[in-house]
Amino acid sequence: MSAESRKANNFIQNLIEEAIASGQHQGKVVTRFPPEPNGYLHIGHAKSICLNFGIAETFDGQCTLRFDDTNPEKESQEYIDAITRDVSWLGCEWEGDVRFASDYFDAIYDFAVELIEKGKAYVCELTAEEMNEYRGSLKEPGRDSPHRDRPIEDNLRLFREMRDGKHEGGSLVLRAKIDMASPNINLRDPILYRIRYASHHQTGDTWCIYPMYDFTHPISDAMEGVTHSLCTLEFEDHRPLYDWVIDNISAPCKPRQIEFARLNLNYTITSKRKLKRLVDEGFVESWDDPRMPTISGMRRRGYTPQSLRSFCDMIGINKAGGTVDVGMLEHAIREDLNARAPRAMCVMRPLKVTLTNYPEGEGETLTLPVHPQDPEMGTREVPWTRTLYIDREDFAEEPPRKWKRLAPDQAVRLRGGYVMTCKDIVRDDSGEIVELRCEYDPATLGVNPEGYKPNGVIHWVSAEDSVEADVYLYDRLFNHEAPDSDKDVDFVTHINSENLVVQEGVRVEKSLAQARNDIPYQFEREGYFFLDELRSGTDRPVFNRTVTLRDSWAKAKK
Repeated sequence: MSAESRKANNFIQNLIEEAIASGQHQGKVVTRFPPEPNGYLHIGHAKSICLNFGIAETFDGQCTLRFDDTNPEKESQEYIDAITRDVSWLGCEWEGDVRFASDYFDAIYDFAVELIEKGKAYVCELTAEEMNEYRGSLKEPGRDSPHRDRPIEDNLRLFREMRDGKHEGGSLVLRAKIDMASPNINLRDPILYRIRYASHHQTGDTWCIYPMYDFTHPISDAMEGVTHSLCTLEFEDHRPLYDWVIDNISAPCKPRQIEFARLNLNYTITSKRKLKRLVDEGFVESWDDPRMPTISGMRRRGYTPQSLRSFCDMIGINKAGGTVDVGMLEHAIREDLNARAPRAMCVMRPLKVTLTNYPEGEGETLTLPVHPQDPEMGTREVPWTRTLYIDREDFAEEPPRKWKRLAPDQAVRLRGGYVMTCKDIVRDDSGEIVELRCEYDPATLGVNPEGYKPNGVIHWVSAEDSVEADVYLYDRLFNHEAPDSDKDVDFVTHINSENLVVQEGVRVEKSLAQARNDIPYQFEREGYFFLDELRSGTDRPVFNRTVTLRDSWAKAKK
């Protein structure tokens, strides 16, 4: 992961620099990225990934990738594989092997026993409903559980019995003994362990009790020597519990938790639960559907690691929060692809053109730049033949005022080729235009014609030497800036009905028959496109539109 993508300072980096300068922090800076394997990573996770790995690299430290796998009923190997693949694709290298919170289950259990022996944890038999009643509210303190003062020996025995599977699921929990009157509800004797008879993807059936995230998180950090545990702001109220756990066990080190604002992106859903619903109910095809804000979906759509890292740099790290315009994300990918994407021509709605004065059976090869602003990218060869295709929308039988494309008895230049003039229109029995008969000017290759001026430039492909393809024209999945903001309105009602338009039978340059799935392309005048390897067959490629050339949404709102 290049340091060039993270030159801007942020308040967390400043805090660490100040701590090092004052001697409060010594040694290596260690961070971690701890995703829960209960879904695919999304654009919000990209911000956290860039921050955690970026901070480690900035201070010549290290960052670990650790799965918070304490809820086996919602986790799977599919999610683990997808997350690992996404982090690596973003250009991040973690320290050592991939870690799992389950790697520390033995140690976490021992720390729980330590708390019981110190009189700081107890086994509670309250039901979930009773526990909620005893917890109190923001205005009223909670009440002590009737089991709070159970003898230490009984707590140890019951906790062992929980571990050994001698009690029903949900019948007992282990709770921390902190303060039921605390104004911070997270400190009102939170649950540390619960009984779950579920097979675990890493540990199998070894355990039937699983630790809660708030207990697992600080212990896992300490076991890995994490110095700075970077979390989003929703964990700010959990920090006192994080510190309480570390302070009350024989932890090998004391990490510092620092919170930052999560990414809120308009026109976008990032709740894993809601994203899962989109998949489960068929609103999208899969977690890696190109309409999804998941990293896998964005990769399949054609987003690049560089564009996502650039976007994360643009939005910065702060505590203020707020909502980021998705147009900023689209700007980041346009900027990146404009510089790196080879150019090609694609005719979306093919209309046949016959050059009546071009010799039958002959052809030639034109040489066009791969990228007009970057000569080092070289050139490409494009076949020119008597029969061509242009886009149907580039011809108007009755052109409007200021029309800059083809019309009867008007001339246009074909991109990188000759100038031609429309002389005749051919229709089928229903009256639809099926062919244009034109004449080309053989003296206009690379030079302006004499005595007349072309009415613009349009793109084209050879009819004989082009390839048939399909394109998936993706748009924003939601047409509402905050699709889940109204609790009384189901967010799926805001799904954009035009989020995907499939254009079949388009024609692309012959070279795109061997298009690679690691190279984005700019289809001139149409947008940026990326080969969809999952849909493409041996007979025809399929391209996904990553983004349009310009922000059509901003234009539509004016």
